[in-house]
This record gives sequence, C-alpha cells and structure tokens, in this order.
Amino acid sequence: MTFTYLPTGITGLDDMLDHKGIPSGHTVLLSGGPGSGKTTMAIQFLFQGATQYDEPGLYISLDEDPADIKQNMLNFGWDLATLEDEIRLMFINVSPVRSGGSERPGLMQLGMKEFKLVKLLEAIREGIQEVKAKRVVIDPITMFMLQYPDEEERIHALRDLIAELRMTSCTHLLVSELRGTGVDREYQFEEYLSQGVILLRTHQKGEKLVRIAQVEKMRGVNIDPQPRPYDITAEGIVIFPELPVFR
Repeated sequence: MTFTYLPTGITGLDDMLDHKGIPSGHTVLLSGGPGSGKTTMAIQFLFQGATQYDEPGLYISLDEDPADIKQNMLNFGWDLATLEDEIRLMFINVSPVRSGGSERPGLMQLGMKEFKLVKLLEAIREGIQEVKAKRVVIDPITMFMLQYPDEEERIHALRDLIAELRMTSCTHLLVSELRGTGVDREYQFEEYLSQGVILLRTHQKGEKLVRIAQVEKMRGVNIDPQPRPYDITAEGIVIFPELPVFR
C-alpha cells in the first residue's frame, strides 16, 4: 500500500515519524495522563494544519466547553476564533452533559439521551462537510466509551466508530486517558483498534517532573519507538527526538 503523509507540525514529532508525519486517513490514538498536554497537542495538530498546510480542521469536544479551550489556547498565541471565522476550523460540542446554548453559529449541542454513535457520526460528518476538514480531533474519546458500560458493547462501539471515521478520508486524533504509565501497564483495547498510538506520560524523578513522549505504533511509518523527553512551552508542545529520557 502506498501512503501519502500528513505532517503534524508538532516540533520533534515528525522526526519520530520518519520525518514524514502521519499517513493520511489514519485514525491515531493520543493517550496520556492528567496534565500531560493531550488537548494542547491535539489543538496544535489542528492549528498547524490550518495555518501551515492549508488543511481545515474539526474539533469534537466530548467534555470541555470549546469556549474555555479557545481561551486557554490564546496562551500559546493560537487565535482559534479567527480561524473559525475564516472557516478553517470548527468546534462542535457533543458533550453528554448539556452545557447551555451556543452563542456562536455552527456550534452544536446534543443532550444525554441523544448522545450515541449515530448522532456523534452525524455531527462529525456535518462538520467535515461544512469546513472541508482534513484533520479531525475527538477529545476525549473516553467520554464516548463511558456511554457503554458493558465492555463488549464498548469495544464494538469504538470499532464501529473507527471504521466509520476511516471512510471520511480525514486524519483523526482520538484523545484518551492513559490508564497506568509503568512499563508493565495493561494495554487498552483502543490501542489495538487504532492505526497509530502516541503516548504522553509524566515521571517524577526526585524533585523533577520528566515529560515523556513515545510513538508506540504507526502503521505505514518506520517509527522511532524510543521514549523521548518533551516540554510544554509558550509555543506549544516541543519534543526532543535526539535526547534520551534520562541522562
């Protein structure tokens, strides 16, 4: 199979992806613990796509109010509201907890009873069509999976969601919480279903907090699988692909 590649635009990450990026159309799991910068990396992926590669983006929020996200990302100099106005970026709020009306056109709200796979896919397809999106983020996919208490039902729902996402021809990041960070951690079933997995972890070494990025897998790419240090800087996530985690 011949792939075309989509640069992430995240400093150091493309180096770990054979200097190419993510194969276009892949569905990639971005998993990390609290405070690891998952949402920051996901927004950076969309922002760089819209501003550097002429690739409009769609952000599906299953938890945080998009207004709060846009305000927080101004700390990195990312004016997401302007990109919305230019129809280069779109936010859709499909949180299972209704948070009130939207003051911006195009921002959709779905309540608890309607929040299921079919409605989620409808919102995604409408958003892709409206902005002609090439990049899509769903954040966090954990909230979607919680709608299915039965494990077998949950696996089938995520498998069906990923299968439908692949039919859109967009490149997707699915943001999730990482359960366990040690080398002996239990692998999550969503890691097996995704075509790529990027892990963000934090490790306490004495009084120092070490941030660790790792590309666990990426089908179609000769990856650097080694854990590499990263920082959350004033310009966003920066990974240092030439450095070991501990020296």
